[in-house]
Amino acid sequence: MRRRECIAGLATAAVWPMSPAAAAHADRLQVGLTPVILADQIAFLSRWGRYLGAQVGIEVSFVARESYQSILDLLWSGQIDAAWICGYPFVRFESDLKLLAVPLYRGDPHYQAYLIRSTAVDGLRGWSDLKDRVLAYSDPLSNSGWLVAQAQLAQAGIAPRELKRAFFAHGHRNVAEAVAAQLAQAGSIDGYVWETMRLQGMPAAARTEVIWKSEPFGFPPLVTARRATHPRTERLREALLDMANDAAGRELLGSLNLSGFSAGVPSLFDSIRHQAVQVPGSGVTG
Repeated sequence: MRRRECIAGLATAAVWPMSPAAAAHADRLQVGLTPVILADQIAFLSRWGRYLGAQVGIEVSFVARESYQSILDLLWSGQIDAAWICGYPFVRFESDLKLLAVPLYRGDPHYQAYLIRSTAVDGLRGWSDLKDRVLAYSDPLSNSGWLVAQAQLAQAGIAPRELKRAFFAHGHRNVAEAVAAQLAQAGSIDGYVWETMRLQGMPAAARTEVIWKSEPFGFPPLVTARRATHPRTERLREALLDMANDAAGRELLGSLNLSGFSAGVPSLFDSIRHQAVQVPGSGVTG
């Protein structure tokens, strides 16, 4: 019970109330996302919404949920107009989604997955050392927080049942918190998130260390439903692509540890697509 309470306490994401019909109004545009890294995320998302609203010409607001599946359900039901998801659900549901914009991290539309461990843990150097250990995942639809781990465990010859235990922490920041608190001995995490936590001086990053880095993957994109009909979606795309061109936009990007947004192309996610085909149960076929 204590362990479950500790894990639950890590899920500190703020959730905004939302009317089911809100996104049907043309005078408002809503963007769904899983929790951002920032300690002041509610205040930041309010500032970002005001900035984008001024560019788009209507109210822009954000809706946070703890899982990618919850965000996708809102998107497909028309309750939100766009979503910031992950490359894995993009390739899994590509026939129903289209790219809106892809963030640029250090000037590039790619990131890496990391395997991290607690600085207090010895004898854990990589995936092949995870047998009989506890591993924290982020989300069942996360590339770096689940899919990569399945591929790497298989490559290391370790079946998931050979782990002592594995659990979903519901967010990359929560993965780092769980590993730092030694609720897990290792965690599969988005490298951009861990590096941003380290940059912001978050204690969980200081108490964990990277023991493996993946190849580059397409950065988690912003998407719309392929059948989306909101008249201002293209204006939102233009506003995101333009953020690096003015001081207010650059300040917001700096808070996210991003350098801008790009239009992106589906081929950015080919390495995720190829990996998913190799993982049983990923929902992606060749």
